[in-house]
Amino acid sequence: MVIQTDLAKGVKMRRPRRPSRLRGSRDSRGYKIFTWVNSSLLIVLCLIMLYPFVTVLAQSFSSPSAIKAGMVSFWPVDFNIDTYIAVANNGMFWRNYGNTVLYTVVGTIIAMVLTTSFAYVLAKEHLRGRKILIGLAVFTMFFNGGIVPNYVLISSLGMKNTMWALVIPGAISVFNLLVMKSFFENLPKDLEEAAQIDGLSWIGIFARIVLPLSKAVIATMVLFYSVAFWNDWFAAFLYLDRSELFPVTLFLRNLLAGASSAATEGAAAAGSTATALSANIQSVTMILTVIPILCVYPFVQRHFVSGIMLGSVKG
Repeated sequence: MVIQTDLAKGVKMRRPRRPSRLRGSRDSRGYKIFTWVNSSLLIVLCLIMLYPFVTVLAQSFSSPSAIKAGMVSFWPVDFNIDTYIAVANNGMFWRNYGNTVLYTVVGTIIAMVLTTSFAYVLAKEHLRGRKILIGLAVFTMFFNGGIVPNYVLISSLGMKNTMWALVIPGAISVFNLLVMKSFFENLPKDLEEAAQIDGLSWIGIFARIVLPLSKAVIATMVLFYSVAFWNDWFAAFLYLDRSELFPVTLFLRNLLAGASSAATEGAAAAGSTATALSANIQSVTMILTVIPILCVYPFVQRHFVSGIMLGSVKG
């Protein structure tokens, strides 16, 4: 009995102490100061980044005289929608808008097919010549032929004044390729081995196993590619000569450069002149151009951070 009591006491003595309830329940003073400073800086940065967009939005609903007088900052002054009516009545704007939607959809589909398939191949360590392919891809990330050779190449291929001059050259982004490659390398190899035992081919494994498990990184890459194609105007500026083929970003660029067409000016609503509309027509066009991206982003935002982290960190 004495031995058992001593053992029991020994066991009791060896029991770890329970952590105090007060310990860790409250943040330290330094952590609170860090959190407050960090939150304040993020709020300030957010306001700085939102200020241009809010100002452009306010200008789009303000009168041209108020914009010229510098009275518009956060709120519209002399509210009017005449410019929106003018742009809505401009057939060329909507023609270019439709071109942008077409170029973005087709370009994103082509880019995703090529990027996902190429990245999956590069993720296989047993692939012969894998390092050479990766080296060639990375090489194109830092070096290219230049504007003149690219222009000559596009013209010689007969792609000038066609949609393919805009969607083919930018079909594969090396950055997106490397992110997807890293993501595919982190996928469990046991799933692919089990699928091979069941008789699936590599294409079947890629389509039925790999892609369903890659929704996060795919959504992120779709966002990257769609934003890139939507905002691109320089390629259209180089390879397109016909205004009916322009994307809306090139239409906007011409407005910002002071080259708005006579059709846009002649589409003014009653009571407004072309001179008055020219002061805020650029703001209206910018707002209408950015709306689709703002509408699409919330649907893929929850996949955005996870896709980037999973695809950029290996281990």
